[in-house]
Amino acid sequence: MNRETVIAEALDLLDEVGLDAVSTRRLAQRLGVEQPSLYWHFKNKKELLGAMAEAAMAPHATAALPAPEEDWREWFRENTRSFRRTLLLRRDGARLHAGSSPGAGDLDRIAHKMAFLVASGLPEREAGMAMLAAGRFTVGSVLEEQAEDGSAGPPPGIPPVDHDSAFEAGLNLIVEGLAHGAGRGEEPR
Repeated sequence: MNRETVIAEALDLLDEVGLDAVSTRRLAQRLGVEQPSLYWHFKNKKELLGAMAEAAMAPHATAALPAPEEDWREWFRENTRSFRRTLLLRRDGARLHAGSSPGAGDLDRIAHKMAFLVASGLPEREAGMAMLAAGRFTVGSVLEEQAEDGSAGPPPGIPPVDHDSAFEAGLNLIVEGLAHGAGRGEEPR
């Protein structure tokens, strides 16, 4: 049993039972080991959940970084969609990710993305705030979407939410707001 095996099994357990039911006791039973064996790899459940969150984000964390010639609006939209798709890959993916901190490799990727936006003509502060807003909007959107999974649906008289359309509408508001705010100076490319 190694760290990667523990994380993979923990993510499979998450998909089966949901975040509230993931415990080190259940994970140890699943792995056929005694619970203290897990503490060889993770000093506590919080550390395990952090490693699970990092591993769950791998599809987004390995996506191509923006190229200098890309249109920042299209890149921003696709980057945010990629984040959403990744969160939706796991049961309770948004809850698992919420409150996690970026790792060292993530910080390099974030710096590259920020440099791309600034090189595209966006003010650094606005670009940073838009990245933060888009991230939080995405986590919140997925959190609401995943909370509905398996529920009886909305109360009578309230139409169901089309999560894809709602997400795209919100994302467009963020992008267009950023473009408008940046347009007060020189027009970004």
